[in-house]
Amino acid sequence: MKKRSSLIYEFGPFRLDMAECRLLRMGKEITLRPKLFDLLVVLVEHRGQMLEKDDLMNFVWSETAVEDNNLTVSINSLRRALGEENYIETVSRRGYRFAAEVKVISGETEASLAIPPALVALEPPGGAIPLHSPLYITRDTDKEFHAAMTRRDSIVLIKGARQVGKTSLLARGLQKAREEGVAVALTDFQHLTATSFETVDKFLLTLAELIADQLELPTLPHQTWNNFLSPSSNFERYLRREVLAKIPSSLVWGLDEADRLFNFDYAGEIFGLFRSWHNLRALDPAGPWERLTLALAYATEAHLFITDLNQSPFNVGTRLSLGDFTLAQVAELNRRYTEPLRDGIELTRFYELVGGHPYLTQRGLYEMVTRGIDLATVEAQADRDEGVFGDHLRRMLLALERDPSLYDGLRLVLNGQPGMIMSHFYRLRSAGVLSGDSVEDARPRCELYARYLKRRLI
Repeated sequence: MKKRSSLIYEFGPFRLDMAECRLLRMGKEITLRPKLFDLLVVLVEHRGQMLEKDDLMNFVWSETAVEDNNLTVSINSLRRALGEENYIETVSRRGYRFAAEVKVISGETEASLAIPPALVALEPPGGAIPLHSPLYITRDTDKEFHAAMTRRDSIVLIKGARQVGKTSLLARGLQKAREEGVAVALTDFQHLTATSFETVDKFLLTLAELIADQLELPTLPHQTWNNFLSPSSNFERYLRREVLAKIPSSLVWGLDEADRLFNFDYAGEIFGLFRSWHNLRALDPAGPWERLTLALAYATEAHLFITDLNQSPFNVGTRLSLGDFTLAQVAELNRRYTEPLRDGIELTRFYELVGGHPYLTQRGLYEMVTRGIDLATVEAQADRDEGVFGDHLRRMLLALERDPSLYDGLRLVLNGQPGMIMSHFYRLRSAGVLSGDSVEDARPRCELYARYLKRRLI
């Protein structure tokens, strides 16, 4: 196999050196058999592209007669060598794709790069963490979610406050399903336009069209929609006849930011439909419903909006709760950021400031590493609008200003006084401003929030 010897590829913490035929992880060499190295090179050079199994066989074993199973074994070996991150995606029944972002470096110019190798993998915090990122911290919830995907549970609920990592967890669960040959569809309610929510019929037709597009189904929903049936009946019929009956595998449907639907009058009808599919696993065992899994990520307390428990999917299935990082998890993330927190004392001070808040933890460590500042500098400016957390804090305050009714209850908590309304507590906890198991236990989510909100509201 011909190699481009002047190039170096970097992805995550890995460096693929073509000239020396070496794979390194954070400077430490990973030993690969020659054919595994060749296979990795082909995947990386064609990153983002789906490579057919026959093409991969021809690239790597063009001069050798091998069985098809040899490719599967080699892919699995390569995945083990690369660790837990999902760098290599399986495209069901077709081939494989290298999914990580790759940086290409010319061998001749490498020495002039100003970025230290340890910082190459750092991406700015915010939004879902890429699948390949070494900065993703695996928690017990990951194992529980993957187990639910493997069992093909009917409904999997991922609940957590804002910016706690729900979307990143959902992405990894869906990728796990893809690797097991399961069909996957994803609907992010935040990406839907306002017109999509105008009526229940338009909303369900939009959902169906998105599923059809992602699964590349030949029959589109608008071709089958029957004006004599209700929107829910139309959607369920399409899902049963054109989706589950036509795909050869099970289907996992991920729904992110599902609580956006709570704002609409027809929310009960939609969630009641989801609950009915859970019930149909028992009522219609010969039907296709055993092959459907719904994975819903949300932050808002569902019981505030769905009063009929028999119509709610939020009290059945597998319920997962995603919380803030522990001190040990912050310590591990600090290690992956090349330890800007220099000892246990600094680690504890930083943890007390951000309270294990996943986004604030990532942001603080990122700013220390990329700007070369120490913890004392971060602490001094932490609650200032111009500080390293300023953008985040201003967005939080703007969100609160849109609902001034929450101010009075929040001031009570900040002053250590009782009397907060229960619904206000739940809304502030869902927004990630407060934490605690009850109104009586309500408190600011972290010391940084307490300092900032006291300065702005009291």
